[in-house]
Amino acid sequence: MDKNQLNIESRLAQIGSVEEPVTGAINFPIYQATAFRHPRLGQSTGFDYIRTKNPTRQVLEEACAGLESGDAGFACSSGMAALQTVFALFSQGDHLIVSLDLYGGTYRLLEAILSRFGVSASYVDTNDLDALESCRKPSTKAVFIETPTNPLMMITDIQAVSHWAHRHGLLSIVDNTLLTPFFQRPIELGADVVVHSATKYLGGHNDVLAGLIVTKGKELSDKMAFLHNSIGAVLSPSDSYQLMRGMKTLALRMERHEQNALAVANFLSSHEAVEQVFYPGLPDHPGYDIQCKQSSGNTGILSFKVKDARYVEPILRHISLIAFAESLGGVESLMTYPAVQTHADIPLEIREAVGVDERLLRFSVGIEHEQDLIQDLGQALAKAAAEVEGGTRS
Repeated sequence: MDKNQLNIESRLAQIGSVEEPVTGAINFPIYQATAFRHPRLGQSTGFDYIRTKNPTRQVLEEACAGLESGDAGFACSSGMAALQTVFALFSQGDHLIVSLDLYGGTYRLLEAILSRFGVSASYVDTNDLDALESCRKPSTKAVFIETPTNPLMMITDIQAVSHWAHRHGLLSIVDNTLLTPFFQRPIELGADVVVHSATKYLGGHNDVLAGLIVTKGKELSDKMAFLHNSIGAVLSPSDSYQLMRGMKTLALRMERHEQNALAVANFLSSHEAVEQVFYPGLPDHPGYDIQCKQSSGNTGILSFKVKDARYVEPILRHISLIAFAESLGGVESLMTYPAVQTHADIPLEIREAVGVDERLLRFSVGIEHEQDLIQDLGQALAKAAAEVEGGTRS
């Protein structure tokens, strides 16, 4: 049976399971080797040095390329290492158009590091083609899209933007971390490059640091292979194995994340202490129709604004089942305060203009029972309101 004809649930569960021809091991082994013997001078087994290629990492990379409908995959030591490798496609004087609401680490990489090498970026609502056109310069080389964005869950029409980019000879790069190939496959919508912080949903258990790149087209894939090997921020064999193990249950986890996140979003939408909920699975979300068109489901991440910034500290102090911690996408629920954590490197005026202010909390909804999560949120919100209102009256 052709694996590529299987449904994605089966392809995920079978990652590496029929790849080991000698023993028939169901789990592909960890080849903890940095060097490989040459049969003779001028001959190779296909493996020479671990930075260039490793059997365990190769199985992961081929699986990821297939899941994203790409031609080549590249496993990196972190999501930021994957971004650095992708951005190494560009040279001094090049210009990028980037999603306005952006993960703070990506902004830091662009503004604090790549800018020193002469690569510039403009930040726009990438769903606004007129805004894209107004930012385009002769030096523009690519459009970089987060969709949904982190943390405000803005949605970009990947197909429309990719088509616009290609008309102007630009690359279309999509960060697909929050939806994964289980729910969204940007290359099928026209993107050239897909990047993941695989630490998040793909790994899924808050226990492995990894990044992934998938490319479409031989020329681009060859360029990325050269950069991946030359920069050397590659994923270790043991982490490659651990990431594959996590990905085997991706379908089950994403379905539960989505189910729980929608229940939590509905609860928060009707709570008197909450002013606004950002979740693309809600019908009143401005990107709802686009999300339904280009994705088969929704992420487990949502953000919400409380009515009073004074609620934030007691909420974070009183949550119990939910952990106050950075990161996202694991089976355990985590809550983050973007203004002082994930987006602290973005200047205040930019953060507030976008909407990442002191009242915003981001919630990575795990796979616990939805009622337990809602109960924990409810008691934390109630205690926060009591403390704030009691303090105000006194």
